Amino acid sequence: MAPSATSPVSVLETEDHARDAAFNKALHGKSAEARAGLMALRKKDQQAQKLAVDEYFKHWDNKAAATETEEDRKQRRDEYATLTRHYYNLATDLYEYGWGASFHFCRFAVGEAFHKAIARHEHYLALKMNLQENSRVLDVGCGVGGPAREMIRFTGANVVGLNNNDYQIERSLRYAEKEGLADKFSAVKGDFMQMSFPANSFDAVYAIEATVHAPSLQGVYEQIFRVLKPGGVFGVYEWLMTDNYDNDNPQHREIRLGIEQGDGISNMVKVSEGLAAIKAAGFELEYHEDLAERPDAVPWYYPLAGDFRYLGTLGDLFTISRMTWWGRGLIHKLVGVGEKLRVIPPGTQKTADSLALAADSLVAGGKQKLFTPMYLIIARKPATA
Repeated sequence: MAPSATSPVSVLETEDHARDAAFNKALHGKSAEARAGLMALRKKDQQAQKLAVDEYFKHWDNKAAATETEEDRKQRRDEYATLTRHYYNLATDLYEYGWGASFHFCRFAVGEAFHKAIARHEHYLALKMNLQENSRVLDVGCGVGGPAREMIRFTGANVVGLNNNDYQIERSLRYAEKEGLADKFSAVKGDFMQMSFPANSFDAVYAIEATVHAPSLQGVYEQIFRVLKPGGVFGVYEWLMTDNYDNDNPQHREIRLGIEQGDGISNMVKVSEGLAAIKAAGFELEYHEDLAERPDAVPWYYPLAGDFRYLGTLGDLFTISRMTWWGRGLIHKLVGVGEKLRVIPPGTQKTADSLALAADSLVAGGKQKLFTPMYLIIARKPATA
């Protein structure tokens, strides 16, 4: 059965912030205060790490694209919040090590530095949304706050980050304080499928490659619609399978499942279903475009492919080297040795290997035009809603 944007969520997970905070303290301790990447990774509690690994990989171990059932997908949708929370418990430090503080893809101009391209992608969304200075803006799935801080610097807006992962919230607040943006940024713990904000709370809402973690796009879009003020704008870079994707094609299914496993996704869907979900949530669709289809000389996936032909600057050499087959292989061995010496928590190598699987699947999906990480949607809540 093909995945669906409107797949029913039988039960929304019950939020338990006290439980999550206790687990966060047990697993991460004070590592949110450590330097990003491997230095923070070394400070994890090994027993708690193993629990997170077991809880996450139970959804993927011994599951194959050829034998995947709708029941498998339903189980992941039903446990979407736990799946996503533990994914980022495991992957955040590796993301920061390999990619930086903005966990998203972008378009590249010839000769453009990696982090400048990342910022430009964020600026483009702000431009298309027409974000205004001092407006109250919600960042759905804010990660460690990299995009939010750039949005604040670029527009002067006040940004509230929503996140269901305590560790990422701690890091986002620490970075905002360090960068002198604490007066413009705050972060709230919560599930984007059941937001606690009052109706009509925000002038604008954006999401950058985050709502893909929802078990139902219509469900999360309905929550965004509710908290937006009448006339407010919603902008999103959505991860979607393109309409070239054929769920009956075994290779297509393998690519999709590899992306989902390596990126903590319970239910990825096609472009046509994503657009249908926006409309079903009540939005007026103002603009939509697959930015991956722009005729760029540099493909969006070149860092994951480790393709040095497209290297923008010499300063990016270290970043791109981490993405090559030998860069990933080095991390695999380094982390494996660290686990044996008990200076790296168990399951880190398994997580890194899963991220490598995702990278290969993302590149394959991009090259075959089966997947896009940057389907841009700009939609508005009717002024009379």
